[in-house]
Amino acid sequence: MKAVGIDVSKGKSMVSVIRPFGELVVKPYEVRHTSSELSKLANLLQSLEGETRVILEHTGRHYEPVAPPFCLSCI
Repeated sequence: MKAVGIDVSKGKSMVSVIRPFGELVVKPYEVRHTSSELSKLANLLQSLEGETRVILEHTGRHYEPVAPPFCLSCI
């Protein structure tokens, strides 16, 4: 299983993907909250093998533009 940690803030998020025992799959990088960048992120996560869990850490309602691509992609 892979864990996708997304630290959501206004207009952008920091994303990282790890496996058990802290093995880094995707090192932390910034994603802007545009449909293009969120779609690229969803495609990247779908391309990784095995089960994936997405964890959003958010402030207020800033998660609202970020969550739908993962729900629609069944991630």
